Amino acid sequence: MRRLKVLFTFIILMIFAIPAHAIKIGLLTDANRAYIGASQQAEVIDVRTNKLLFTMTKMQGYDFRTEGKNITVRISGKWQKLPTDNIVIKTEPDGFLTVKRKWYRGFFRVINTGAGLTVINDIELEKYLLGVVPAEMPSSWELDAQKAQAIAARSYAIANLGKRAKYGYDLTDTESDQVYNGASCETAQTNTAVEETKGIVLVCGNKVIPAYYSSSAGGRTLTAKEVWNMDVSFTRSVPSYDDNVKKKGHGVGMSQHGANNLAKKGFNSYQILKYFYANTKFAKLNPEVYK
Repeated sequence: MRRLKVLFTFIILMIFAIPAHAIKIGLLTDANRAYIGASQQAEVIDVRTNKLLFTMTKMQGYDFRTEGKNITVRISGKWQKLPTDNIVIKTEPDGFLTVKRKWYRGFFRVINTGAGLTVINDIELEKYLLGVVPAEMPSSWELDAQKAQAIAARSYAIANLGKRAKYGYDLTDTESDQVYNGASCETAQTNTAVEETKGIVLVCGNKVIPAYYSSSAGGRTLTAKEVWNMDVSFTRSVPSYDDNVKKKGHGVGMSQHGANNLAKKGFNSYQILKYFYANTKFAKLNPEVYK
């Protein structure tokens, strides 16, 4: 461990500007129905015409379903057919929207795909991360482990924009990509982890990397070649510092348990990430377009 500490003394943080983005997260895909509400008054707008269709009352649930090629909604006990297959739901700037018994920042897109309703959370990247870090890592863990998680999750998101484009969004809200539980799971400490690493991503060869991570590697991380038969230069096999935890996940990249254990030993978030990811530098998203 002492040798590692000496090595990390010479890490240089490289910051340069690259574009940043908002992100679209699939909350429901081809569902039979979507039960949606808002903490504040919300507008339901036809995406095709940009016309206001109706206004949702705050703290009241609305049942959305498909009817042919259109969307229908139950309002005051009566079903009303909307003249569109594509709507956006926007609430006040300080408001939240709800679906699947969780609250979310940003706004919703609801689309009749022909196979059901797809609900997409369109949200600024940093606000998305507020709902990822505590969903992926316990809020009671070390702050520097959570900061490493924030950087890894931000990098994964940027590198995978458009991954699920055929469904109309970038990523799912499940562990198939990254677990995202919206504003419902936010905590003060994990919000701090996101805020204190704002815009920071991992890059290799001037490209943001999909910073793979898993719960635990069972004593040693694996390369992408070993797991997926992929030649990925930023993955490597190193002691994962999670020997006391049963292997859970693919074991490539950062071990979350290992990150927490390293943080307990005094490693900061940048040192943790440099340990788990080879041939990487840190970059900051372009502040001119960064949200």
